[in-house]
Amino acid sequence: MSLKGHTYFISKKVGKAICDYKMLKDGDKVLIAVSGGKDSLCLLKIMKERIKFVPVDYEIGACFVDMGFNWVQKEALIDFFEKESIPYIIADAPEEWKKDNGNFDCFWCSWNRRKSLFNAAHKYGYKKLALAHHMDDIVETMLINLFFQGEIGTMKPFQEMFNGELYIIRPLAYVEENELIRMYEQLNLPHIADRCPNSNSTKRKLIKDMIKELKKHNRNVKKNIFRSLKRIRQEYLL
Repeated sequence: MSLKGHTYFISKKVGKAICDYKMLKDGDKVLIAVSGGKDSLCLLKIMKERIKFVPVDYEIGACFVDMGFNWVQKEALIDFFEKESIPYIIADAPEEWKKDNGNFDCFWCSWNRRKSLFNAAHKYGYKKLALAHHMDDIVETMLINLFFQGEIGTMKPFQEMFNGELYIIRPLAYVEENELIRMYEQLNLPHIADRCPNSNSTKRKLIKDMIKELKKHNRNVKKNIFRSLKRIRQEYLL
């Protein structure tokens, strides 16, 4: 399936982010973290299709970290990988997670999933790890850190890890969540994972609702927050 319509314009945004942050180079092996949700399925699809026409020669693989959640259809995800002819890894959760499963918060879940992804990338020779965080995630993380941690910081589109042994890339950095919803529907991608049952009680949900309310007063509020991260006026900082 080639990219067309709305999906084509999302791919263009992905291409711009990759170019702006120099995310890829010839010969890269990119491991794409796939949870089964709409964001990671869309990222996987775009990264696969872009191989056909971009001047950078790279290859991809997919990795699903099996955290044991009953709201993810692992078999359906494996079926999707095989139908798309994408090499894949099913990684186990770290032992620390298995010991504490059932007693966790969002940070602990994310930390353990990330640890398994790092291990899989190292084991199978991937230098780039692609995560499906989009513009909304970056903006929300910035505000969460500002309001609840008292610091200014967020997810970086391109991030070096372990002294250059691994790089995290976020090709969806310029893409908004509502655009991914439309792409997901346009391509009729399979429903593989439901939302985490804790998603409606998190700080991120609070921030989402806040941004939604602010957009009633300024429809560009989300983009303005995102742009502000590259428009730092240091003379006005403490």
